[in-house]
Amino acid sequence: MTAPFGYMAEFRTPEEVLAATRKARERGYRRMDVYSPFPVEGVAEALGFERTSVPATVLVGGLLGAAGGYVLQVGLNAVDYPLNVGGRPLNSLPAWIPIMYELTILIASLFAVLGMLALNGLPMPYHPVFNVPEFARASADRFFLAIEAADPLARLENPREFLDGLRPERTWVLEP
Repeated sequence: MTAPFGYMAEFRTPEEVLAATRKARERGYRRMDVYSPFPVEGVAEALGFERTSVPATVLVGGLLGAAGGYVLQVGLNAVDYPLNVGGRPLNSLPAWIPIMYELTILIASLFAVLGMLALNGLPMPYHPVFNVPEFARASADRFFLAIEAADPLARLENPREFLDGLRPERTWVLEP
């Protein structure tokens, strides 16, 4: 028999899962997640989420887009195909601003989507919580708190006993 992935408890209301998450965080659990049919205010703070690096990723994407637009137009207009029209300079930055702006927006948005997917660990076609048939109700009317067995505190005490002490509807062992 393999070691379990973790333990999961089912709650009826968002207040119950929020209180359980806060108690788990106070107890010392750090590797846990909450699944609910809608966003529950306060859960992110109770889970200990910190700032994300998506804004920095978007900034890098935007700067790369602007620089790419500039290099592209220098290469095309001043190096590969120089065309002197009306005596304007070959390196005409004001004329290139629209293209640089468009590439800034395009590449920044691509970095935003790809950065968000990477930081969320998506796509994730399989997760051990999918082995619990009742988990399908997480998208309808139930709230779940899952604690991973890889949590440092889970090695010292049994998370299932802790979850049972929170008085959930049911608890499960999550098999990998």
